[in-house]
Amino acid sequence: MRLLLVEDDNHVAAALSAVLARHGFDVTHARNGEEALRALVPDADRFGVVLLDLGLPDQDGYEVCGKIRKRTGTPVIMVTARADVRSRIHGLNLGADDYVVKPYDTGELLARIHAVSRRTVQEDAPSSGEAELRLGSVRIDLPTRQVRVDGVVVPLTRKEFDLLALLAQRPGVVFRREQIISEVWRTSWEGTGRTLEVHVASLRAKLRMPALIETVRGVGYRLVEPVA
Repeated sequence: MRLLLVEDDNHVAAALSAVLARHGFDVTHARNGEEALRALVPDADRFGVVLLDLGLPDQDGYEVCGKIRKRTGTPVIMVTARADVRSRIHGLNLGADDYVVKPYDTGELLARIHAVSRRTVQEDAPSSGEAELRLGSVRIDLPTRQVRVDGVVVPLTRKEFDLLALLAQRPGVVFRREQIISEVWRTSWEGTGRTLEVHVASLRAKLRMPALIETVRGVGYRLVEPVA
């Protein structure tokens, strides 16, 4: 897999590139946001994942993420020391697929890279007997992967859409956390649980319907169908 590493610290980049190379990655190193964006021009060879450090010298990392998402669907993993939930949600709203907080374990990083890269082969909508799922004012179009609330399109990341579509297929049914992680992230890795929480929070905020997804404490989540 080809991976674009966006990191301004050459020593960190060299060490991480060596680790990634040992695990089969072909790493391209960009030292700032401008180099990263040049590497992602439309006619360039496709990268499997972008590993984006937010502490860049020329541009804000969040801004770079937004620009990347406008020109490519390549999965983006943000790397930062900012651990608060608000920062994570902001990154996901800009189109990031995952968020790794420093300091991180190398095994954790590799697991996350593999998890987000799997979604590139899952572009098709989740299996369902319907082309559209309707939940009150919410419309989920599976073939086009679009979500509308009161007729207005709500931009979602791929994982946000997959999560919402999964829950919406069986409103009222409780999905265990392990089941959601397995079906949406295609992994059983325990560390993905925190990512699930952030995606749920992001969905509630984007849809402006905090009660739509209910947390079943100690078990998982279920979608509560809006009352007409």
